[in-house]
Amino acid sequence: MPTDPRLADLARMHADLERHDRLYYAKAAPEISDSEYDDLKDRYERLADDLEVLAEQRHQKTPGSDHSEGFQTVRHDLPMLSLEKANTEADAFVVAGEDVAIDRLPTDRDARKRTSWGKLEAWERARRKDLALADSAPLPLVLEPKIDGMSVSLIYDGGKLIRAATRGDGVEGDVITAQVEASGAVPVTVKEQARFEVRGELYLPRAAFDALNRDLLAAGDKVLVNPRNGCAGMMKRKDAEALRGKGVKSFLYFVPPGLHRMTLPASQFERLAWLTAQGFQVHPGSVRVDGMAAAYTQCLSYTQVRPTLDHDIDGMVMKLDDTAAGERLGETEHHPRWGIAYKFPPERRATVLKAITVQVGKTGRLTPVAELEPVLIAQSTVSRASLHNFAELAAKDIRIGDTVVVQKAGEIIPQVVAVDLTKRPKNAKPVPWPTHCPTCATAVVEERRPDPSGKENVSHYCPNPACADQVRERLRHFGSRDAMDIRGLGSAVVNVVVDKLGVTRPDQLFALTAAQLAPLELEADVNDTKRTFGKKNADNLIAALSTAKPQGLAKVLAGLSVNGLGSKLSEDLAGRFGDWSTLLAFARAYVAGERAAVLAVRKKLKAEDKAEMAKLGVVPLAGVDDTTADTVFRQLTAAPMVAVLDGLATAGVSLSAKQVVTNAVAAVAGKSFVLTGTMPSLGRSEAEGLIKAAGGKTSGSVSKKTDYVVAGAEAGSKLDKAKELGVAVIDEAELKRMLGG
Repeated sequence: MPTDPRLADLARMHADLERHDRLYYAKAAPEISDSEYDDLKDRYERLADDLEVLAEQRHQKTPGSDHSEGFQTVRHDLPMLSLEKANTEADAFVVAGEDVAIDRLPTDRDARKRTSWGKLEAWERARRKDLALADSAPLPLVLEPKIDGMSVSLIYDGGKLIRAATRGDGVEGDVITAQVEASGAVPVTVKEQARFEVRGELYLPRAAFDALNRDLLAAGDKVLVNPRNGCAGMMKRKDAEALRGKGVKSFLYFVPPGLHRMTLPASQFERLAWLTAQGFQVHPGSVRVDGMAAAYTQCLSYTQVRPTLDHDIDGMVMKLDDTAAGERLGETEHHPRWGIAYKFPPERRATVLKAITVQVGKTGRLTPVAELEPVLIAQSTVSRASLHNFAELAAKDIRIGDTVVVQKAGEIIPQVVAVDLTKRPKNAKPVPWPTHCPTCATAVVEERRPDPSGKENVSHYCPNPACADQVRERLRHFGSRDAMDIRGLGSAVVNVVVDKLGVTRPDQLFALTAAQLAPLELEADVNDTKRTFGKKNADNLIAALSTAKPQGLAKVLAGLSVNGLGSKLSEDLAGRFGDWSTLLAFARAYVAGERAAVLAVRKKLKAEDKAEMAKLGVVPLAGVDDTTADTVFRQLTAAPMVAVLDGLATAGVSLSAKQVVTNAVAAVAGKSFVLTGTMPSLGRSEAEGLIKAAGGKTSGSVSKKTDYVVAGAEAGSKLDKAKELGVAVIDEAELKRMLGG
């Protein structure tokens, strides 16, 4: 059964967003500008909407990750580079329980090259050539499970832990010594008295992750998607003592060369034994094999072990066992040559489709959801999966009672990819398309439109904006991190304020009191224990609502659940019009067909249009085309939406664009800068802040519009691009001079 290729695009965007979140929050080293991030997020959300991806399975910014601000930053003695990866979409999917072997791979040479095995073969050939080894000569490799956790660097001296640091950008990381000591994840004393560094991964076992999510749920917060995010957030807590007993653990695996004065074994496998003798935890799945064929066979076999582990792994790492040979090989700009990582292909599992329910989204779209017999996939239990829309449900002929095959796109989004027709119950019937909303019983509206490939998409909507499920979803979105960021306004709290207090609009949230909230009974937790909201949580939510009031017009617009109005366009509109009343006047003029407003939006202009614009003094409106304007401005001018905005203004919520205070510097104001590499004294975020404060702009990519590239040590491809385009390249000293420092 073919799967929608757009799911792969969505998974890639999801992974990109998580990567940029880590770069921005945990490492303070963003590669793209805020506007570029917002554009990526908007494209992701639009595609997720088109594919009817469930809200709980979408990208969320990592809670707690912004706590990295204020941490001391240190430079690693040896850069913490990532490994080269051998993973490809050409790999066959692995179904849990199947036997796997190399002889199942494609025999065609070109097809084989495109698989991960082809990449591993190429890596082995390159290493044999580098080391002048014949094809028949032994090549001992150490195979280690690739922990899906948080990389850490530990320095010991005199038998004591003296520093722990995150990987950061690979060159610099945050000091988390107090957090690591309090967590109990690593030994604070060891036998070896010489100074040395050891590296590995901090991780959160499944049981500890579940406990953390129970705590978040009890506090009314969103649960975390995976243990990696949970571990990263916990280790960035400033209250280190709060980490005691939280269950963080570690696996250590690497002693960097040249950073110690002790005699170590010349074998990576024996070094793992040395680490164990020092009291470090080493993964018990680490083995030594001869040659890549044996290593790859072991990788495939380990896919069967993976579901039994109490922690997440996302692949296997192959390293040269001969550490001296590995040191001679050195590294490229991005990764060491002595190792390569194999990432597991998506795991598939068979389970029974118990029921199909219908979820009503914030815009009223009805999404069929597969309610599954719970099944463990990629280290998490899956019990629900979006079926996207009823047309696809019919095309795949999925029926209640079917045995279906489920996988996670990009190890994130559960999807039904196949039906085992041999196990179909005799009385199974096709699922009928909905005629009425399951929540409010309003007659359903059907919409047909082509997707980018020309294929017709059929969607069903509940047109009733007062539908309780729509209200809940809109309020959740309004309080989300991508909108007003109201901490504590999670699903459980939204449900109870809608059901018990009659809240139906965002502005009504700001009229709530702690006295109303404290006695409310929330949904039972995972242990079926009843609980009340409580005074502390009530006070915290009221404080969070107050904190959200000055967020500004862009955040308000992004939280209104207006079709076509994401973070990027919200920023553009707020920046252009300055306040809600001016934006509303323009939107009304556009909807009324007033010529100046229509011309401001129009992208395909004739000569007479341009002349008329000049005569009327019309400034083009960036970021919006005719189709988007029709959708967005009609929704913004609708009476219910205007009433919400009026209510927000009455509640004291700012409906003006948030002003960025700048101290313009002539040499910098209006100029576009791209930062690359590591500067001697300025961190990347500090440099970007200085540029913006002086009226300049920063970007994550080099183009002809870039005015300056600021290059530090180990500058990469951005420097090459700048030279190719003839963009001016400056160093930190020149940047400081331009800033007047």
